[in-house]
Amino acid sequence: MSNHIENGQVRVLGIDLGKSVFQLHGVDARGKSVLKQRLKRDKLLEFMAQLPPCLVGMEASSGAHHWARKFQGYGHETRLMAPQYVKPYVKRHKNDSVDAEAICEAVQRPNMRFVGIKSVAQQEILSLHRIRSLAVKNRTALVNQIRGLLAEYGIVFPKSIKQARRAIVLILSDESSEMSANFRVILEDERDELAHLDERIGKYEREIEALAKAEPQCRLLMTIPGVGPITATALLASVGDVRAFKNGRELSAWIGLVPNQHSTGGKAWLTGISKRGNGYLRTLLIHGARAALRVCENKPDRRSQWAVSVSERRGANRAVVALANRMARSAWAMLVKQEAYGASAAV
Repeated sequence: MSNHIENGQVRVLGIDLGKSVFQLHGVDARGKSVLKQRLKRDKLLEFMAQLPPCLVGMEASSGAHHWARKFQGYGHETRLMAPQYVKPYVKRHKNDSVDAEAICEAVQRPNMRFVGIKSVAQQEILSLHRIRSLAVKNRTALVNQIRGLLAEYGIVFPKSIKQARRAIVLILSDESSEMSANFRVILEDERDELAHLDERIGKYEREIEALAKAEPQCRLLMTIPGVGPITATALLASVGDVRAFKNGRELSAWIGLVPNQHSTGGKAWLTGISKRGNGYLRTLLIHGARAALRVCENKPDRRSQWAVSVSERRGANRAVVALANRMARSAWAMLVKQEAYGASAAV
């Protein structure tokens, strides 16, 4: 180990993560470069264990949360940053050494926005969500394939998974159809695959519901109209410490539900939502808002009447997004104040 490390001169360390090779760039208290080193994967933890505690910066890429937890265990202050916030600090052509230097520079900026480090429990919940999401996509693709194949035989049914299940049963039981025996075998295989995906998705959803019932924070979030177990667990696992956001608007902006802003010369123009941040959460909140909007007309509370007025003035789609934005802000207020929905004026 070099004298710079032994003397504790490395105060800030930037690490460019890779699959098998990692590039390190360290500076001292005055910002002078004192370390440039390339390490293989199996040597990184040994190196960090011997390094005196310092500020460590990394991009929030694959495996970053795992390394961050390990480094924190060695006493290092570890911070993760979105790659797009690091890119402006790259001075020359892209390579690992330049990237590590840019990370080291970016992590020291006082106004830098950092990504919360997820715990193992949070990552397990999000893994369950990702597996379920993939199964849902595969089921949708399978139903679309079945509809396309049957259309070649002049058989058409509505775009609905429920309708697909019914149609397949009726088609296979219809002996008068011009389908061959070989195609019937193919359709039976597709039916069995659809049933298998239904079973998998149902299993994942039951696990998510059990997690939501066992977590008080999730039960709190589910008091918001339009928020169910899937949205509540995904929101809680993705956000982590909600106090990392100064207010509800910051959380909503992080999800990508606030308008894009183009301002110059003191004039501001607001366009559609930014769609930056967490696309999965944004999708769940918008679907939940759409379901909530359907019953708003029958509710006398101020929020429901506001949603109905937005729908009448700007259309249903804009009202859905506006309601999803408000749901995200409500979630922030409720988690910070630990109050149920409707108990706080902020919601």
